[in-house]
Amino acid sequence: MAAEQQTAGDDLDLDRPLAQLEVDSPHSASGEEAQERDLSQVAPTPRRSRRWVPRRVVITPDALEHAHGRRIVERVEALGIEVERLRANRLTGVRGDDERQTYARAKATMAVVVSPPSRRRLQPISPSADWRVDLAEGCPAHCQYCYLAGSLSGPPVTRVYADLDEILDNLHGYVGTGTVTSRSTARSAEGTTFEASCYSDPLALDHLTGSWQRAVEHFGTWDAPVQLRWTTKYDDVDRFLDLPHAGRTRVRFSVNCRPVTQRWEGGTSGLVERITALRKLALAGYPVGLTIAPIMPLDGWREHYSELLTLVEQATADITDLDLTAELITHRFTASSKQVLQGWYPRTTLEMDEARRTVKRGKFGSAKHVYPRELMAELRGWFTEQLDARLPRCRILYWT
Repeated sequence: MAAEQQTAGDDLDLDRPLAQLEVDSPHSASGEEAQERDLSQVAPTPRRSRRWVPRRVVITPDALEHAHGRRIVERVEALGIEVERLRANRLTGVRGDDERQTYARAKATMAVVVSPPSRRRLQPISPSADWRVDLAEGCPAHCQYCYLAGSLSGPPVTRVYADLDEILDNLHGYVGTGTVTSRSTARSAEGTTFEASCYSDPLALDHLTGSWQRAVEHFGTWDAPVQLRWTTKYDDVDRFLDLPHAGRTRVRFSVNCRPVTQRWEGGTSGLVERITALRKLALAGYPVGLTIAPIMPLDGWREHYSELLTLVEQATADITDLDLTAELITHRFTASSKQVLQGWYPRTTLEMDEARRTVKRGKFGSAKHVYPRELMAELRGWFTEQLDARLPRCRILYWT
């Protein structure tokens, strides 16, 4: 077998996280050091959204010891996908003859693993939520501005966590703690908030794992001032509509104007489809949200973003009990994320010109290239005015 022909140096340690998670924003490139490598011609041609079917699914021995790990196996095998039982927590057969082959194999692989112990010590995730909770790492989409790019460690195999029940039980010790919503007058009604999509897209993976469905149900029966939060670029929401969510899960849709969505968000659902999914969940009683990101001042940006807000306005106008928020995030990049992204997408037209940007230092010392102060003020003023006028029931949570 191909796996048996790999040498010890060719395998992949599945106990090692895919990404370094010391970040100061859920949607910002971390600025962590990335291995320098030539990834030209690595990324596949972007395609429109459909349910991801990984070419290879593996599970580690430790993951099989967990009930949710076995549930994932049953779910995946019911879809007609073979699950390979590994003999150890190391994966062979991922690295190919070159970077292109390695990337392609990794991006088409899902590994069912146990989360690293460090994931149980939750980290704050300002300005989104009190705490970050990870149910998986990795995403099958191909966004050319991907914020994960600056934090990758090794081939991007998607890892889903088998110890879900333990992860959810661990959250109870964090109730009433945190500094973003728990102690905020403006957002105290949200309770203690847990962000569950920092480095994955729930709707890209949940048909394979059921992890976010179980999380929604867990929060729905959790009689406490808490809220689960996740964001997505997909529209596969129908199986969530009848879940007993009790209003304790806020689903946000990452949206943008059409030029950004069509040019740089390969493999995701279309803009109209995402907004339609937001409407479905709102009608089912979910708190919902817009993550407008990454905001870019393209030619004609006011007209393009005005169309986006019109679509949302039309989709939500008749929902009487609408609970809608907005998170406004401008485009930024780091030197390491730019290097990786231009390797993945060598023909990208995405603007990443340091000369047109201002350097912003993160609390961990990372240097991010953001828009100049005057342009940021112009963008912020326009979005604030337009949202107040056209979506008056929408609460703006933050701008960055």
